[in-house]
Amino acid sequence: MATEAMNESWRRIRDQVKSIWSDVDFDDKEMKRARGEMDKLVRLIHDRTGEPPEDIYRKMGAIL
Repeated sequence: MATEAMNESWRRIRDQVKSIWSDVDFDDKEMKRARGEMDKLVRLIHDRTGEPPEDIYRKMGAIL
């Protein structure tokens, strides 16, 4: 079960992803399925934006 600290971290990450890629509408259910799995989150962003995964990983590294 997720702790409150883990939930807060996820909310922060989710909000930053939505901020960085603000021109893309991410469904909350899709985001929830990718929670805690960087590869799934990167794949979701890549599928929506077409941005190269290497660039997404670099941006995600800055978030974390």
